[in-house]
Amino acid sequence: MPKTLNAPLNAVITGSTSGIGEGVATAFAAEGWNVMLNGFGDASEVEALRAGLEEKHGVKVCYNGANMTKPEEIRSLIDAAETTFGQVDVLVNNAGIQHVSPIEDFPDEKWDAIIAINLSSAFHTTKAVMAGMKQRGFGRIINIASAHGLVASPFKSAYVAAKHGIVGFTKAIALEGAEHGVTCNAICPGYVKTPLVEKQIPDTAKARGMSEEEVIENVILAAQPTKQFVTVEQIGALAVFLSSENAAQITGAAHQIDGGWVAR
Repeated sequence: MPKTLNAPLNAVITGSTSGIGEGVATAFAAEGWNVMLNGFGDASEVEALRAGLEEKHGVKVCYNGANMTKPEEIRSLIDAAETTFGQVDVLVNNAGIQHVSPIEDFPDEKWDAIIAINLSSAFHTTKAVMAGMKQRGFGRIINIASAHGLVASPFKSAYVAAKHGIVGFTKAIALEGAEHGVTCNAICPGYVKTPLVEKQIPDTAKARGMSEEEVIENVILAAQPTKQFVTVEQIGALAVFLSSENAAQITGAAHQIDGGWVAR
């Protein structure tokens, strides 16, 4: 752990106002970490989340609404975290969007947005924190990829491309940080019942000509041998572990948490 072991540690989690990111933020706050939230949402709901985590866990929780398609806003997010907390010890790149469509109908603007938010934003955040982490001799970078970073499904060309890119990016950054106490790992969840997945259900039903019930049973959970959704709490617990001293020699890996999906 860093030399400041007795001081509060600090995490920036992108896309953390709902879904997986919120689950990860909650897990870090529960462990006593200060947290910088980021994402979109109703202002009153975001404030309720921020204040609730801060009050319940006795940590400092801030919010920055940086748009993950804009590099200058991403840099401002990291600057704000460093100004508020003093340093960033853990970066969790979680922000992501999805679009389901056959390639011939896939809108160009959707491809560009998915690549920007799901892949390029991780480059910009990591670039902004890496020098400080190296200098302090400690850092944890965790990229929320997907089972789709390891295998593919039809009608998700941009998402699969971005998530495969994140897994490769993870390996490169792991090598760059290896001699400096900085690890970089990817978490590759299967299907988690988040707003992002719930939105995919009608889109996938339309693309495949199926009912929504058939999509859940025959497409989504069919991919996971356990026939259960992964939970945000399980992902949060893995992220916290990867940030611990016990995970100091775990780097450059893509950690499947997918109910056995990729084992097929």
